[in-house]
Amino acid sequence: MEVLDVLPANFGYAILTYLYSWIMLTYLAVKVGAARKKYGVKYPTMYSDKEDVFNCIQRAHQNTLEVYPQWLLFQTIAALVYPTVASVLGVIWVTSRFSYAWGYYTGNPVKRMNGNYGYIGLFGVIILSISVALQLLGVI
Repeated sequence: MEVLDVLPANFGYAILTYLYSWIMLTYLAVKVGAARKKYGVKYPTMYSDKEDVFNCIQRAHQNTLEVYPQWLLFQTIAALVYPTVASVLGVIWVTSRFSYAWGYYTGNPVKRMNGNYGYIGLFGVIILSISVALQLLGVI
């Protein structure tokens, strides 16, 4: 049995969503690296005690990394049964992380809320994952 025989036909959309998320994470990491140079924050220092804008750029990346494992798990579970819907929800979440970061990059942390629409994507794949679990348990 091959993987292509096991995965749903539209799982390719989920794979492309993972690729999009990798692009987003790479972008955020590059922005932190550039900010380290610009604001003179040397490794391994995580945050600056002088440069709030650097801290905002760092937090945008760090916060995304904090939620990324959970998103990956729920995205994958949801995509195994609902690949197209999960992929749309995944694209919403990933795109929201750009909006979140760009708001944070202004140096005004309140503007990070520009990415709040990402909760549609995150909670969507969590709900789909619950549905998958209930189906496996024979509840629905």
